[in-house]
Amino acid sequence: MALVMYDLDGTLIDTAGELTDAVNRTLAAYGQPAVGELQVRAWIGHGAARLMQQAQQMQPDIASDALMALFKQNYRQVLGSRSQLFPMVETTLQLLKSAGVKQAIITNKEAAFTDQLLRQHDLLQYFDLVLSGDSLDFRKPDRRVIDHCLTQLGVAAVDSLFVGDSATDIATARNAGVSCWVVPYGYNGGRDVRLDQPDRVIADISEVAALFGISVPDEPAALRTA
Repeated sequence: MALVMYDLDGTLIDTAGELTDAVNRTLAAYGQPAVGELQVRAWIGHGAARLMQQAQQMQPDIASDALMALFKQNYRQVLGSRSQLFPMVETTLQLLKSAGVKQAIITNKEAAFTDQLLRQHDLLQYFDLVLSGDSLDFRKPDRRVIDHCLTQLGVAAVDSLFVGDSATDIATARNAGVSCWVVPYGYNGGRDVRLDQPDRVIADISEVAALFGISVPDEPAALRTA
């Protein structure tokens, strides 16, 4: 194994709280009632535009273009304010980077938000490549996003692993002939991700390090928060 690719929201970082804040600030500006975090968790995974399309379906009187522009403004203001790393994320990324393992992000989150989020949590240093939802003309579950990553980093599919949290991640990896492991705590539209038959369900991403013979010690609690 030479490369580990990761989804972002729901896999490495818990972003549901601040996404909920951004959605509700946007709805409040139009005099609309707030939505709950559990509902927003079910919408995460397909980018900001899809997220707000879901919110707009619940509040159909709002014009979509204006809604999206205001949401982006609100999300920039709250991004990084309440998100936190899932357990063992930074320690694992550090150890794999030190061991010479290539690492990449493949997310449907828009590039501007991806970059800001990774910088807020000081994670950019661990990745050889970051592909966001608007980095290419296609996105997950299109296999070409993984194919592009493999080409850019010079790694074969058989030597690669994708780690995600959703049916979309599983389908993308499967389409590209790459093994897919998933964490059980992410945003799979409220559906148990085990039902989507990943290659393996892991408690947290520290289990990835075992592929390389690396033992991951428990990390300080401070590393698990923004």
